[in-house]
Amino acid sequence: MRIHWYGHANVQVADGKATVCVDPFFVGNPLCTADWKSIPTPDLVLVTHDHGDHAGQALEVCQATGAMLGCVVGTGARFINSGLPASQLFAGVGFNIGGTVEHKGIRVTMLPAFHSSDSGVPVGYIVQMPSGFTFYHSGDTCVFGDMAIWGGLYQLDLALLPVGGFFTMDARQAALACKLLKTRALLPLHWGTFPLLAAGTDALKAELAEQAPDCRLIDIIPGDTVPFSF
Repeated sequence: MRIHWYGHANVQVADGKATVCVDPFFVGNPLCTADWKSIPTPDLVLVTHDHGDHAGQALEVCQATGAMLGCVVGTGARFINSGLPASQLFAGVGFNIGGTVEHKGIRVTMLPAFHSSDSGVPVGYIVQMPSGFTFYHSGDTCVFGDMAIWGGLYQLDLALLPVGGFFTMDARQAALACKLLKTRALLPLHWGTFPLLAAGTDALKAELAEQAPDCRLIDIIPGDTVPFSF
């Protein structure tokens, strides 16, 4: 397993059999020095909602690589209208909350998130890679009680959660989310990108130690790649 964080909510996960990219925000991302054209070719691109700092270069990546796009119905129509071939969108329209799709051995279940979106609704994803590695990318959201349900239904190796506050949950909420999710590890997202967000993860370390001490914190900086054993 290799996880690359490009800053903000932009993450690529690869297990040697398949590669998934979530919220590929490259252009305009002040923490990202990578060119989207240089990233390893993804098999699947997932978009949590249509804000520019999340949808990012999803359209361009899919057009250039032929990757499938996963997103909610409504947002799917927006991508189609922008030039995405319908064949690269599940069912030609996208899928919806509670639904599960499979592509090249990747199994993805769409979950709700509490945020805003100009099209469709904001969502998160639980992704099981072909190797069995299972991660949750919450998208932009607050903590909410249903996370305990996800923790009961799935054995999560990794949670990818926003911790920056203001637009999303903060460190305290994220630590509680880890407790509810029973995740083995956390990689914090959505911090340090813009002045309104938390500048670092010190508060998260303290909150995690108190609320979810068994959860491993993957504390890396944008641009880093981390190997992950599970």
